[in-house]
Amino acid sequence: MDEEMITMEDMETIFEVTDSLGIHRESVRVELTKEDPGSIQKVADGMVEITLPVNESAAVFCKKLRIDLAAVAYTHLTLPTNLRV
Repeated sequence: MDEEMITMEDMETIFEVTDSLGIHRESVRVELTKEDPGSIQKVADGMVEITLPVNESAAVFCKKLRIDLAAVAYTHLTLPTNLRV
């Protein structure tokens, strides 16, 4: 079975959400392959890790992404300390 890769359109959809919440793009990690059921995690270093699902469009998943990130007050983030210059 071939793994399904994310597209530039998928990334644009994710960045529309994270940008609107003021989350710096360097604070977002997106898995390059899709995997069901998809996931959204805040990891110890302050980064957000996102895996898009195979069986759901990025647009639908990103509606959940917006709700989940807003629910944990994940807005207006600065760069994680390990990425600051």
